[in-house]
Amino acid sequence: MQVSVRDNNVEQALRALKKKLQREGVFREMKLKQHFEKPSVKKAREQAEAVRRARKLARKKVQREGGM
Repeated sequence: MQVSVRDNNVEQALRALKKKLQREGVFREMKLKQHFEKPSVKKAREQAEAVRRARKLARKKVQREGGM
């Protein structure tokens, strides 16, 4: 991953880097890897995340089509 520093503005480059890392899910992954997660717990979490994503997608689709 690469971020360019313009006009010696390191703070702006740091913000851009943090935003990119956030979008990639690096911080979330680091947080999850701090402690061991049992396979059954991991599977349940991933299924819950999938359901959440599907519901969010459905909500956005309904909203785009002119629903509520």
